[in-house]
Amino acid sequence: MRYQTDPLTSPPPKKALPEVPVERGMVLEDVETGWVGAVVGVEKAGGIWVAQLEDRHGKVRGFPLGPGFWLDGRPIIAAPPKATVDAAPRLTASGSVAAPRSRAKVARVSRIWVEGRHDAELVERIWGDDLREVAVVVEMLDGVDNLAEVLRDFQPSPTRRAGVLVDHFVPGSKETRLVDEALRGVDRSGVLVLGHPYIDVWQAIKPARLGLSEWPHVPRATDIKHGTLAALGWAHADQADIAMGWKRILGRVRDYRDLEPALLGRMEELIDFVTAVD
Repeated sequence: MRYQTDPLTSPPPKKALPEVPVERGMVLEDVETGWVGAVVGVEKAGGIWVAQLEDRHGKVRGFPLGPGFWLDGRPIIAAPPKATVDAAPRLTASGSVAAPRSRAKVARVSRIWVEGRHDAELVERIWGDDLREVAVVVEMLDGVDNLAEVLRDFQPSPTRRAGVLVDHFVPGSKETRLVDEALRGVDRSGVLVLGHPYIDVWQAIKPARLGLSEWPHVPRATDIKHGTLAALGWAHADQADIAMGWKRILGRVRDYRDLEPALLGRMEELIDFVTAVD
């Protein structure tokens, strides 16, 4: 049998080049151009992975990944970086460890009520993810004046709980009196009313988020929202101005660290209360 080549004189088959995932700081040489540089970035553009190599003079050039590179004096195939898993758990805006994504859940019969829209939007900003995970619905009272009617309709019990967050819930306040009246004749084992000391939930946001050392002092005869916006030099003529002002304020809130402890602690207590059953 005749051979086309002499197996004794033919060169050995080439070994497959190793594929090496590219990492920042790795020094590569592009064989075709001779460019040597440290990897300062890797990105995918137009479906092609490209490594940015910075030479010793600080100049940066991009090179498509693949064969044609040397690393530590040997040829390699430069491969895309390995996908990394963040070891740190993802946190929600409230600072809680985020649960894995799950399907929508049936809402609990227990509920949390807040006084108005701004309270509800602030609660959503900080605790929205947590409340969806535990399937708790937040509803608005549209003023603590309506608490008695809400509790009468809801009919709280040890297994059907109502958590209520009240503004300016301090001894001697109108809000405290209205809460006391609303709780008469109600099964208190199924109700927890907590509150913060601020006249309006706006003030539960740390003033530093707006570049203030403290919130403006608004005279009692002046609506707290109008007075606050006026003191800030913002438009405050009508409800549209109030809404826009609140939007600007809420937009400064990033997570729980931007809220006062007096609100943070009360909301956490309410969530624990309504999730302790069903």
